Amino acid sequence: MLKTERQAFILHQINLHNRVLLSDLSTAISVSEDTIRRDLNELADGGKLIKVHGGALSKSFHKSFLRTDVYKVENKKAVAQKVIPLIQDGMFVLTGGGTTIVELARMLPENLSATFFTGSIQAAYEYTQHPKIEVIFIGDKISKNSQISVGGDTVSRITQIRADLCLLGTNAIDINNGLTDNDWDVVQVKKAMIDASQKTVVLTIAEKVNTIQKINICSIDKIDTLVTELDPTDEKLMSFARHGIQVL
Repeated sequence: MLKTERQAFILHQINLHNRVLLSDLSTAISVSEDTIRRDLNELADGGKLIKVHGGALSKSFHKSFLRTDVYKVENKKAVAQKVIPLIQDGMFVLTGGGTTIVELARMLPENLSATFFTGSIQAAYEYTQHPKIEVIFIGDKISKNSQISVGGDTVSRITQIRADLCLLGTNAIDINNGLTDNDWDVVQVKKAMIDASQKTVVLTIAEKVNTIQKINICSIDKIDTLVTELDPTDEKLMSFARHGIQVL
């Protein structure tokens, strides 16, 4: 693979997952970690990503709340639109972070009256723009990688909630491996959110379906509803429907 092809692949993975690990890229491209490290350094010097220990972060993910360069934003808006009918007046809704959740927060009807719990700075900001939504921020240490609160105090507070609905963005979902991620602290928060909710809805663009990250969040049995931009009858989603998951 030529350097331009490697770097295009790296940027695509960062746009898709917001964070990539050097070791994962090395395995995926079948080149040495030193080669990937040089690519990351070059891309960082060019202002295309943020180099961190062991990998890299999406630069666009870490811009202002009002950024306009969100990856596949129209697809994410289509996902968000499908989720809105699931949220009813009076519900206690527990949400994660990520760009799809933020798009959902921006689309919520002005007359919706519900309580939203979140540890996402960006999502909390958007929820506060809605006149009838009560916002409860679950705060502790803020992860710079994911821009949500993480840590023992966050997990402890989540365990005190009995939410009607959990809305989760995801880095990867697969029928055999369930939900997976590459950030240990974020995984612990998402586990607690799922356990604290009567129903779990996963929001994802189709590119993340049938992909796997290194750390398990939950098995596919813990997911009630999967929402993508695809038609629910799309072949890519049929294995989830056959497993009893509602597909929207």
